[in-house]
Amino acid sequence: MKPTIVIGHKNPDTDSICSAICYADLKHKITGEEYLPCRAGELNSETAFVLEHFGIDPPSLIESLEPTIADVQYREIEGISSTVSLRNAWEHMRDNEVQTVPILTKKGKIKGILTLGDQARFYMEDQDASSLSKAKTSYKSITETLQGEIVVGDEDEHFSKGKVIIAAANPDVMDDHIAEHDMVILSNRSDSQLFAIEKKAGCIIVCLGAEISNSIRKLAEEAGCVMITSPLDTYTVSKRINQAVPVGHIMKKDSIITFNLDEPVADVRATVSKKRIRYFPVLDADDRYVGMISQRNLLDFERRRVILVDHNEKSQAVEGIRSAEVIEVIDHHRIDSVETMNPIYFRNQPLGCTATIIAMMYRENSVEIEPVIAGLLCSAIISDTLMFRSPTCTLSDESMARMLAQTAGINIEEYAMAMFNAGSKLKKKSADELFHIDLKSFKAERHHLMVSQVTSVSSKELEKVKEKMLPYLESYLENSGADMLFMMLTNIIDETTELLFTGQNAKTVVSQAFDCEPDLHSVILDGVVSRKKQVLGPLIEAIETL
Repeated sequence: MKPTIVIGHKNPDTDSICSAICYADLKHKITGEEYLPCRAGELNSETAFVLEHFGIDPPSLIESLEPTIADVQYREIEGISSTVSLRNAWEHMRDNEVQTVPILTKKGKIKGILTLGDQARFYMEDQDASSLSKAKTSYKSITETLQGEIVVGDEDEHFSKGKVIIAAANPDVMDDHIAEHDMVILSNRSDSQLFAIEKKAGCIIVCLGAEISNSIRKLAEEAGCVMITSPLDTYTVSKRINQAVPVGHIMKKDSIITFNLDEPVADVRATVSKKRIRYFPVLDADDRYVGMISQRNLLDFERRRVILVDHNEKSQAVEGIRSAEVIEVIDHHRIDSVETMNPIYFRNQPLGCTATIIAMMYRENSVEIEPVIAGLLCSAIISDTLMFRSPTCTLSDESMARMLAQTAGINIEEYAMAMFNAGSKLKKKSADELFHIDLKSFKAERHHLMVSQVTSVSSKELEKVKEKMLPYLESYLENSGADMLFMMLTNIIDETTELLFTGQNAKTVVSQAFDCEPDLHSVILDGVVSRKKQVLGPLIEAIETL
């Protein structure tokens, strides 16, 4: 079973990242199972500072939970070389109970495909006596197929000229039938063997395990004639000989349909539904073969198990969340529209930070909070509550943060300022980077709005950001898919926010929401620092009255 993914929202903040890491740790300690903390976007500067401070690697980035071929149970069927005989290929397919086998290069890449149908067609179609030489069959394959032994010649050489004949008649009768380079199947008659050598046969196969005299061997060697002895009778040898042909001679080489591990299952289904093919090769990122997948496999695959932290809205969730199995939600936001197929564990509390809930769960389950985990949880609470200044902050948040700070060995005030300063390095960021640092999308009535927020301890820095953002918001609106864009420039020290806005009716919405007379594209909101509690609610209420 693959590990359960623990993941926060898009454009992750410090709470989203730290909560994913800590809750994965808690679940592993409680259950002993594997939980993988992940992120649905790039780290912001503040979060990067936190992880580096506590020596934690960033969680794995997941851009989509849409199932890929890697999530499907494909068969790891061993591939074969194009030089393998048809008989060995058939035995390989029989032993593995498969009807298709990949033919590989030495580097493990697809060279061709062989099916039972290909082999059946080869046997059923009348092969002429030259088919063995046309396929340039090695003497080693011929010997193995006939369960024989090569007594004269080099097994690595190939039968590449002549035809195959059965010398059942007397030598004088066969005079007009044996030509130079031919392969002659005969019995233990030394006169027939000598005659074939004199006719410059390329290879002689002696059946029934008959002994070959030293004089015949010497003559064959001098004439460059290969001699093979087989314990099989003449009928069996003649029936089986074409099974020595290398698979490269009949395999399918062109227009082979393959799929990579990272290809979405939906796309692959659309392709294979139009094909009358049972099995398809699966390739890794380097286009090396890893296994075979069938149409039946595509109908039966394991959905990724996911735990959502710090969000429960589809618009905030990683792409492809509908294709995953959400088994838990731990959040402190309003309850929205993530749908599940089965009842799940859903914990939502009116606190200032998801990390506060997770810290409570450590204590409820009597799991010790290690210093590093305490540091991450404390950082998340400081960040989400703006060091207890946000109206979303509760006494539970602050008391938990101070307890965690003691465990982590940090001075909460000094650490908070260092963390905010790290996150306030905004000057070098582009307008697009600034807008997407902490962006969330919402829908109200028939309107789609986006609300971004950046925080700083410097009013001068925020003024520089404003100069970049006003023209950016105007240009970005057209292709954003939203009706209105809002951006909060929040000064943590002054506990104020300048709200920038654009879009049809945006100024009217802001005026009604905050009972103010805004400028053309901005308004100063004193005492406002929380998007969730102080900005989003009034905006949605105002939009609903339009």
